[in-house]
Amino acid sequence: MDALLDVQWLYLLLAAFAGGAFGAAVGALPAFAFTGFMVIAGEAANLIGETLAAGTGMAAADASIAITGSVAFGPVFGPHISFAGGAAAAAYAAKQGYMDTGHPFHMAKDITYAHGTKVDVLVVGGLFGILGAIIRQISGGVGLPWDPIAMGVVLSAVFHRLALGFPMIGTVGGNGIFDMSPFEREEKRSGDQSRRFVVEPWLPHQYKWGGVAFLGLVAGLLGAYTALETGSPFLAFGISAASLFFLNLGVEKIPVTHHITLTASTAALAVVASGPEVESAILAGLSNEVGLLVGGVFGMLCALFGECIQRVFYAHGDTHWDPPAAAIVLGTFMIALLYFAGVLGTTVWVPVP
Repeated sequence: MDALLDVQWLYLLLAAFAGGAFGAAVGALPAFAFTGFMVIAGEAANLIGETLAAGTGMAAADASIAITGSVAFGPVFGPHISFAGGAAAAAYAAKQGYMDTGHPFHMAKDITYAHGTKVDVLVVGGLFGILGAIIRQISGGVGLPWDPIAMGVVLSAVFHRLALGFPMIGTVGGNGIFDMSPFEREEKRSGDQSRRFVVEPWLPHQYKWGGVAFLGLVAGLLGAYTALETGSPFLAFGISAASLFFLNLGVEKIPVTHHITLTASTAALAVVASGPEVESAILAGLSNEVGLLVGGVFGMLCALFGECIQRVFYAHGDTHWDPPAAAIVLGTFMIALLYFAGVLGTTVWVPVP
C-alpha cells in the first residue's frame, strides 16, 4: 500500500510540475480561460451521458470525472496548479527583470503574459504547481470546509510573495487600505522609477461598490439558474472562466464573475435539495424560485468579498493575489458553516470533515 501511495503521489506531482510550467509558458490568465473551456466540455459531456442513459436505461458514465475533475480541476488546467504557477512565474520573471510589457501596474501583476520557453521561469511555475497540488490534496483529503482548489491559489500567492521577497500587503496609499480614490485622481508613487499608481485596483472597470454588488446579484442569479436547470454546480463557473479569454485579448470591461457564479450555483442547489438526509435542515426542499434568490444573495456577497480582498491584498501590493479565489474560499466556507448550523442540509460538493 505504501508503495502504491508513493507511485500515486509521484504520478500527481510530475503532472503538477508540468501543469505549473505550462501555466507559466502560456500565462496564468490564458491557462485559466482554458480551465473554463474544459469545465464546459466536462459538464456538457456529463449532461449528454445522463440524457442518453435516460433514453436507453443504461447507467450513465460520469464523463465529468474524467474531464472536469481530472483535467479542468486537475494537473493540466487546475487553477491551483496552472494559474497559480503562472502567477508565481510572473512574480519571479518581474523580479529577474525579464518582463517589459508596458503593463500600467507592477510587472509582476501582468498575468496575461506568456513566458514561452524561458527555462528558469517555467521551473518556478512547475515548482509552484507542485505546491498547489500538495495544498489541494491535504485540504481536500482531511475535508477542510472550503474549496481546496481556491485555497491552493490563495496560499500559493502567500508563498510566492514570501519566497520572492515581495511585501504581503504593500505600501498603503491614500486615506487607508480601502481607499481607491488616488487611482481615480491618477496619483503616482513618489520615488518609483516606473511611476506606478499609488493604488492599483485589480480591475479598473470593476471596483466601485455599487457596481460590484449589482454585478454580483445579476451573475449570481444567472449562475443559480444554470445550476438549477442542469444540476451542475460547475457549468456556470466554466462559462465565467471561459469569458476571460476575451479579457485576455484586450476586450475592455469584461467582468470577472467565476467567484460569483460558483458559489451562487452551489448555494442554490443546496437549498432546493430534498430527501431524508436533508429534511431536518431549515433551508431544504425549497422551490427553484427561492433557490434563485438565494443564489443571487450569495453572488452579491461573494462579489463584495472579492472587492474587499482586492483592496487589502492586491491594490497596494506588487504581485497578483487572486481576489476571486479568496472570495470562493470565503463563500464556500460560509456554505459549510450554514451546513454545520443545520441551516443547509448539504454542501453539494464543498468538503466537510
